[in-house]
Amino acid sequence: MAVERMTATDETATDRQGCGPLRPIRTVGDEATTPLRQQIFEAVRATGTLSRVEAARILGVSPGSVTTATTDLIAAGYLEEITASPRDGEPSVRGRPPVALAVCPRAGLVAGIKIAEVAHSAILLDFAGEVLADVVMPGSAQPMSPPEITALIDDLLARLLSQTGHDRTDVLAVGVGLPGFIDGARGSALWSPLLKTRDVALGPMLSDHLRLPVMIDNDANLLTLAELWFGDGRDVANFAVVTIEHGVGMGLVLNNRLYRGARGLGTELGHTKVHLDGALCRCGQRGCLEAYVADYALVREASTALDWNASQGGGSGAILSQLYENAKAGNGAARSIFRRAGRYLALGLANVSNLFDPELIILSGERMEFDYLYADEVLRDMKLATIQVDRPAPRVEIHVWGDLIWARGAAALALQQVTTDRLGAPGALDAA
Repeated sequence: MAVERMTATDETATDRQGCGPLRPIRTVGDEATTPLRQQIFEAVRATGTLSRVEAARILGVSPGSVTTATTDLIAAGYLEEITASPRDGEPSVRGRPPVALAVCPRAGLVAGIKIAEVAHSAILLDFAGEVLADVVMPGSAQPMSPPEITALIDDLLARLLSQTGHDRTDVLAVGVGLPGFIDGARGSALWSPLLKTRDVALGPMLSDHLRLPVMIDNDANLLTLAELWFGDGRDVANFAVVTIEHGVGMGLVLNNRLYRGARGLGTELGHTKVHLDGALCRCGQRGCLEAYVADYALVREASTALDWNASQGGGSGAILSQLYENAKAGNGAARSIFRRAGRYLALGLANVSNLFDPELIILSGERMEFDYLYADEVLRDMKLATIQVDRPAPRVEIHVWGDLIWARGAAALALQQVTTDRLGAPGALDAA
């Protein structure tokens, strides 16, 4: 099985023009409920620039319908006309320069914030999805109370706005991501290792404090949204993102849509069971995949097998680095720890393949620095445990992004919701 590794900084995530799924696939009946103006706007945003004729062809509607809808979108300040450059291979023509449609970046701002144990990150985007400001600051090693996390998010948003001269009245919505079991529809953090209490109505609490619409979601879902909006997932209809850091997370895109499940708790790969009555997971149950693959699992194994103490010599981060260096140097015990974790990971990835049949599986997160977790043996074990039919196992890619990619996914969540609220509701455009 081939595996591709892509190491990137957050700046390279915008090399493509536009943002959002390049070829959104709608289910039967969607066209009846999604106004044409929203479909046109999303097509323009995805391609960066688009002519009216091209929009009509992509959406399968008449040019006259596109002209009427785009006239309204321009008048409302969501689209603007720009001089179009000839596409590659197209000859230039004399006369009036061709005109294309583009998203008006001045239509409003959205912010995305990711709260984490190692680093908090925040980003400010304009309405076209371009980055205006970003912030990264040290994370929270200890769980926080709801007032503490509210104050932290308030501070991150203030830092973003101070870089640009904007104020909160320019912000249309804020997306927030954090690890754990998150019910995004209700805005509730049912459980998170970063919160001292369970079932916190975090979304409404933040909205009241910031006086802005706030959407929250699991951080793995938001990394998946970042891939769908800004990364390699833009042109893939069905793919999974598996994150390996202080926990094991997963996001799943089916038919170009993020899948969350009935309660928003779907695709919790890290908490699928791989060993009955096995190792204790930080969620309180036993035998979870995370309890064999995540940071704290590797530190636990190193402490047991090698008699290393995480409280000495720089904590768990230093233990992990030392473990990796020892494995690379040929230490048998260190290598066996990674090999064991890799076998459990292979089992989890094979289950993802057998359940959802994705075209692509993206491995991401801080622990992708440990190549033992995606070594040839791991991929071979995954292939052996994957249903053998007429097609090969899913393609596996390794994406190593910086801290800001998570915040970009949170901002995409906000931008997606604002688009639906502003362009999808009957009469919304008239009220804008």
